[in-house]
Amino acid sequence: SRTCVIFINQIRMKIGVMFGNPETTTGGNALKFYSSQRLDIRRIGAIKEGDQVVGNRTRVKVVKNKVAPPFKDAEFDIIYGEGISKEGDILDLGVTLNIVEKSGAWYSFGDDRIGQGRQNVKRFLSENVDIRDKIAKAIMEKTGLNAIRASTAQEEEIVIDS
Repeated sequence: SRTCVIFINQIRMKIGVMFGNPETTTGGNALKFYSSQRLDIRRIGAIKEGDQVVGNRTRVKVVKNKVAPPFKDAEFDIIYGEGISKEGDILDLGVTLNIVEKSGAWYSFGDDRIGQGRQNVKRFLSENVDIRDKIAKAIMEKTGLNAIRASTAQEEEIVIDS
């Protein structure tokens, strides 16, 4: 039926737990047992521009996964009215893969300094799409995603032709 059902739940504290996680979800064990994936989504901190809060830094932990390896985690920015920040993801992956160099608060790509402070660099990447695309392409090549994209494109062409 190609249907996806998403349940949103809350966390409660178990009283008197000496070991293990004192947090539990409401509603019994049926959802825990029958679900294919369970994600623990938590706000790490606020993203501010001046005094105004414009988004949240978010951490997602995979608690259960029947369709892929479990217990992975990810961090990303959610900007109000915009969604997940593409520039923030590109910047974080670039720093992790040593494509973008971070020295103190300064970020550099190649020989060019692209900004001081994370928010300024994100703004720079949103204004300079060509540099953002170069960093994204370097990330794709370093992780091998370009080869996967090319092979799926060839498979789609074969399917279309037949």
